[in-house]
Amino acid sequence: MMPRLALIATSSAGTFLAASALAFAQARTTTPLKTGYAPVNGLNLYYEIHGTGKPLILLHGGVGATEMFGEILPSLSSTRRVIGVDLQAHGRTADIDRPLSLEAMADDIAALLEHLEIRRADVMGYSMGGGVALRTAIQHPDVVRKLVLVSTAFKKDGWYPEIRAGMAQMGPGAAEPMKQTPMYQLYARIAPKPADWPVLLTKLGELLRKDYDWSKEVAAIKAPTLLVFGDADAVRTAHAVQFFELLGGGKRDAGWDGSGMSTARLAILPGLTHYNVFASPALASAVTPFLDAPMPVAR
Repeated sequence: MMPRLALIATSSAGTFLAASALAFAQARTTTPLKTGYAPVNGLNLYYEIHGTGKPLILLHGGVGATEMFGEILPSLSSTRRVIGVDLQAHGRTADIDRPLSLEAMADDIAALLEHLEIRRADVMGYSMGGGVALRTAIQHPDVVRKLVLVSTAFKKDGWYPEIRAGMAQMGPGAAEPMKQTPMYQLYARIAPKPADWPVLLTKLGELLRKDYDWSKEVAAIKAPTLLVFGDADAVRTAHAVQFFELLGGGKRDAGWDGSGMSTARLAILPGLTHYNVFASPALASAVTPFLDAPMPVAR
């Protein structure tokens, strides 16, 4: 039986953790065209490329890796070049002597794009990866063409209270019990140093306990942005609407010709939670037309 602490960490703190056993247990469904390591900011940042066409950076949730998108990678990469990235201390990217921070990982993504000689890319992230994608758009707006944020909050109280309570519990004490989970099984299989598992959970705990509010920065984002949530997400539905309004959406009727529509889009996907939205075909169905649409006139 998993102790209560670990249960809280793997469910409530699933805000940043990908807790779908199916997504983690499944085999990879596509073979990358290319894999590599980019030397950026002291990291050897692992990436893999699927498909060809316009670039899309794809960022996983906490304790995850690119594998977690295995269900939707074939759809996303059918018409574009999807670049899956294993973030610091996750997947195949070894940790370094640096705290886990969304701001630093956003700098890593900008440096990766420079390394790959990509001037601008669409950026899509889920949960922790959504936070990294959001910070990339804030800190490096010139490199982000379109932005997709899945199950992401722009301030800490956007998460339900029980989720915030779970965040406070994450730390090294959960390392041993969480070895029973699919998240650890994936980590043990692909991490350069599986013994660093407790270090990862310690750093994640420090990250999760930080307070943040990026309201002002969000309101200044110019990149067309799609927000996606499950209707039973760990992010409060009211927060999702507030996020949409900060981006310019939901201010008025768009008019019969759509001329009053902002560049922001909001999708609430029915019957999905924080723990399965990233693997749902409905997510790919929502994201693809947004990315394929012509760039709108800037608001």
